[in-house]
Amino acid sequence: MESWRTAIANSDETNIWIRGYDIASLMRRASFADLFFLLHRSRLPRAPERTLMEAMLIAVADHGAGAPSCAAARLVASGNRQSLSAAVAAGVLAIGDEHGGAGEACMELIAAGVERSRAQSMSIADSAAQAVAAAVAAGRRLPGLGHRVHTEDPRVPVLFGLAGEAGLAGDGVAFLRALEAAARGRIKPLPINIDGALAAVLYDLGFPPEAGQFLFIVGRVAGLTAEVAEECAREKPMRIRIPVQYDGVPPRSME
Repeated sequence: MESWRTAIANSDETNIWIRGYDIASLMRRASFADLFFLLHRSRLPRAPERTLMEAMLIAVADHGAGAPSCAAARLVASGNRQSLSAAVAAGVLAIGDEHGGAGEACMELIAAGVERSRAQSMSIADSAAQAVAAAVAAGRRLPGLGHRVHTEDPRVPVLFGLAGEAGLAGDGVAFLRALEAAARGRIKPLPINIDGALAAVLYDLGFPPEAGQFLFIVGRVAGLTAEVAEECAREKPMRIRIPVQYDGVPPRSME
């Protein structure tokens, strides 16, 4: 049988290596953000990159019990006390294009916009305006913009500020800011959300599009474990009752 191939981890009777680094050395000298960066980029981050990774993981950890991932995790914990993993997994499965997963689509939009700017020798602002016009014409939402709660997501200026201070804010951040401005002029004010901020910063750090969703999942699992633990510790089993209004056919006979 052909062996599986991997360049991520290896081990023998007394050692474990992650991307060639001894696990004991990583445990003593690296942070979890270092490890995430190493796993996905095959190198350890520089200090400013580490700061950004730490900030992004913190930014996505939790947004309240009503967020779809947290609500799903607590609902399963309410009905199934026997499997903590099932509750956490339910929360992860609630992450997708509409919740937490828009970072991947936003990174693809940024990559296309930046490439268009370079290929056609146009400004980032003009490329962003084209992206907005195309979305309006197709009736599509713009990933990375808009928030149900915040008129300004408080996490965005922190991430962009850290990236700017470190000299790591590049075309990704510039394009997303231009996209926000273009949407304001063409549609309505749509603030950059955390998915968009992650996408812009990760693009400037050289990550591929799927990292936008991967990082959100990794950071959110920390919050999900706390939500599940609180549900089990503070609430009775089966306490979550979802109001249902029936609007189907009235009672009828089989005859």
